[in-house]
Amino acid sequence: ELRREFKVSLSIILKIAKMASSSYHDALDRQYGKKDSTKIIVAIKAIRNTHNDYGYRRITIELKKQDFQVNHKRILRIMRENNLLCHAYDRNVHKYNSYKGRVGKVAPNRVNRRFSTDRPYQKVVTDVTELRWGNNSTNKRAYFTAYIDLFNSEVLSWSLELHPTVKFVMSPLTELLKKRPKLDYRMTLHSDQGFQYQNSRYQACLKEYRVFQSMSRKATCLDNACAESFFHQLKVGTVHNHHYDDFQALKQAVKDYIQYYNYHRIKTKLAGMSPVEYRIHNDQLCA
Repeated sequence: ELRREFKVSLSIILKIAKMASSSYHDALDRQYGKKDSTKIIVAIKAIRNTHNDYGYRRITIELKKQDFQVNHKRILRIMRENNLLCHAYDRNVHKYNSYKGRVGKVAPNRVNRRFSTDRPYQKVVTDVTELRWGNNSTNKRAYFTAYIDLFNSEVLSWSLELHPTVKFVMSPLTELLKKRPKLDYRMTLHSDQGFQYQNSRYQACLKEYRVFQSMSRKATCLDNACAESFFHQLKVGTVHNHHYDDFQALKQAVKDYIQYYNYHRIKTKLAGMSPVEYRIHNDQLCA
C-alpha cells in the first residue's frame, strides 16, 4: 500500500516536472533499496571502533572495500540519523610557537604553498609542536617534531623530547638523510622560521647533504599547512581524546599512532590507501 501511494505521488511529480522515466525508476530504487541500512549501520560502527577519527568520507571508502554500493551523501545521512558522526576534532588548543626573532639566517620560501609532488623525497615539511600529559600543566609538557614527505604524507622520522633544542630537531633529520635513497633530484626541506631551523649547525647539515632549505613567511602558518594538519591529527589520536599519566606512556602512544597513521589510516587523496600502501603501489607501477 505504501509503495502504491509512493508511485502515485511520484507519478504526479513526474507529470508536473516532466521528469525522465530513468530518474523516476532511480528514485523508486533509492526509496525502497534501503533494506541494507541495518547492515550498513553495523559496518559503520565496526569501522568507528577501529578508526575513531574517521569521518563519513573515509568510512564510505572503507564500506566500498567491503562491497557496499553506497555514496558519501547516503553515509552522511545515515551517520547523522544514528548519531555516528565523528566529534574527535571538536576542540581548539594552544599552538606552540618556536619563533624567537631573527637569530640566524632565514631561507626563502621555495615551496610557496605548492604542496603537491609526484616524486618521493622531493618535498619534505617539518615543524615542532607540544604535547602534554598528566594535569596538562606547563610542567607536564613535551615537544614533538616530524619530517613528512609531501609525496604520500608519510612520517619519515620523528622525535619526542622534553626540551625543544637544536639537537632535538637534528636527530630525526640525520636519521632521514641517512636512510634517503639515492635520487637524481635534490630534496627541498620546508619549515617555519623557528630558532632551530635558523641555527648554523642545522643549515650546515642541509648543505652537507645538498638539501635545499625553505622557510615559511613570518607569522604565516598556512605556508606550512601540511605539517600543521598532521599535528592536529596526531593530537586528536592521542592527547585530545586520551589521558596519559607520564611521559613514557605519552611517547608510546605517539609511537603507536604514527605506526597506525603510516600503515593503516587511509587518505582520500591517496585513492583510499595509507601512506605506506601508496608508496609501495607507486614503486610497483614504476617497476
